[in-house]
Amino acid sequence: MTNDTEINQPADNAPKRRAGRRHVAAFSVAAIAILAIGATGGAVAISLTRPSVQMPPIAPVAISSLKDDWNIVTVKGKVAELFGNKFIVQDDTGRALVETGPAGESGKLVEIGEPVRIQGRFDEGFLHASFLIRQDGETVSLGPPAPPPPHGGPIEAAMRHLRL
Repeated sequence: MTNDTEINQPADNAPKRRAGRRHVAAFSVAAIAILAIGATGGAVAISLTRPSVQMPPIAPVAISSLKDDWNIVTVKGKVAELFGNKFIVQDDTGRALVETGPAGESGKLVEIGEPVRIQGRFDEGFLHASFLIRQDGETVSLGPPAPPPPHGGPIEAAMRHLRL
């Protein structure tokens, strides 16, 4: 009889071990799923906070059609006046003040009368230039524009990205 009892005991313990292994496996799968969801959420958050890649629009827009909406625009015209790191570009429809940042501090970035294309963001009456394209095709990178002022915190910034 002792032999029967010893033989039956391991048989009774076997389902308990299997049930314990199932709990460990379920916990492991749940932990991996939580990590995957966290990594995906982190990747989405990073992509929303990164600046957008700037690509020049296909066609330049008329200066008179510029709106204070901080969208990327390209303007084509001639340099009319110079003011330190700023200059006025003029086309047939109007004039716009272009802010070049530190790259234009020397005042030698452009010449009066030079035909140029400027890509940047228009806001509060300024065209914040990111790129200047000369008539010969030379592109001068002027650095990233300053971000727009935060009005609603990170939630408003995320909503702005979602509306694009």
